[in-house]
Amino acid sequence: MIIPIIVLSIVFVLIATRRIGNIKLQIWQIMLLGAVAVLVTGQISPVNALLSINLDVILFLFGMFIVGEALMESGYLSHLSYRLFKRARSPDQLLLTVLFAMGLGAAFLMNDTVAIIGTPVVLLLAKQCKLPSKLMLLTLAFAVTIGSALSPIGNPQNVLVAINGNIADPFVTFFRFLLLPTVINIFLAFLLLRFFYKKDLQTCVIEHYDVAVKDPKLTFLSKLSLALIGILIAAKILTVFLNVNLDFRLTYIALIPAAPIVILSPRRVEVIKKIDWRTLVFFAAMFVLMESVWESQFFQSVIAGLNLNVTSLAAILLVSVLLSQLISNVPLVALYLPMLLNAGASTTGLVALAAGSTIAGNLFILGAASNVIIIQNAEKRFGETLTFLEFAKIGVILTAANALVYWLFLSIGA
Repeated sequence: MIIPIIVLSIVFVLIATRRIGNIKLQIWQIMLLGAVAVLVTGQISPVNALLSINLDVILFLFGMFIVGEALMESGYLSHLSYRLFKRARSPDQLLLTVLFAMGLGAAFLMNDTVAIIGTPVVLLLAKQCKLPSKLMLLTLAFAVTIGSALSPIGNPQNVLVAINGNIADPFVTFFRFLLLPTVINIFLAFLLLRFFYKKDLQTCVIEHYDVAVKDPKLTFLSKLSLALIGILIAAKILTVFLNVNLDFRLTYIALIPAAPIVILSPRRVEVIKKIDWRTLVFFAAMFVLMESVWESQFFQSVIAGLNLNVTSLAAILLVSVLLSQLISNVPLVALYLPMLLNAGASTTGLVALAAGSTIAGNLFILGAASNVIIIQNAEKRFGETLTFLEFAKIGVILTAANALVYWLFLSIGA
């Protein structure tokens, strides 16, 4: 029972330090070591390890990585970035534009999608405007986390709450409860980033310049892929809004748009080779480790032993934020949601579970998959990174503020 918890603790320490002696480790290597450790020690069987890997998530990321790579290689992503941010003429305007644009994108394109596409965009902005890359990576991470809370399709845990929680009119419900506090939380992220990077923002020079498209054919296919993503997301929203019982998986939203690039582009092999395979390894390993932690029943017994009022808004937000760091937010929701439903929790409580498990991503790097995607992508392609402490220095304060804002608004709306 205790070995998976020990392994998980070691994984957290290693992610914080990124070293074993003089050996420097990357996040995906640390998570892979953790998965191997629970397999070797027999904490999870090879069959259960394979079954624990969520192929929908892996395929979703695979498809989106292909689209993102094609956008990068064609040069079209840089052109899109110029069109979106060229009106920002001051550091404050730029930060706010990035926060709201990426946040709104995450609400409807899903957080992981925007994390994939947004990383090269914000790093390009950092280079053009002579801003610290760490500032822009943090801005992107906080934006996609907070923004994704707004919508029932903003992230996987929200989808789980909306569907399994039997929430009537999920889009209307999420917007009604979460729109205003989410906007406030984005402004809080802006104020904190502005405070911690005040000197850098004072000395930066805002410059925008367009980048010529490098590959017209790949650009055309990239545009087609983006159009397909938009159409499929609209169709997904429509099926949820109309309560249509259709097996329309999020995986399709990634794989169908990737198909034109894989089938029609002569550069398909180059694009596939360059996608972020290490992040896919990270997620496969994470599923194995978290499944062994789940099977240990450790956290289930801890929650049961605390004798909490599991339906109180404060308890929901607190448990969601803290346990999402240890077992990830989707398993946390899978654990907590049945408890809330059995206890007769209100719609407000279910929305609080979605909000709490989402903003948990602002606390530590492992609190959200999108954080890992951003950091791994930045390290692989650009040699930039964020350390555990650099993230937590702002993230801890921001998460506490986010949770308080959601608690206040949900308490009023209860």
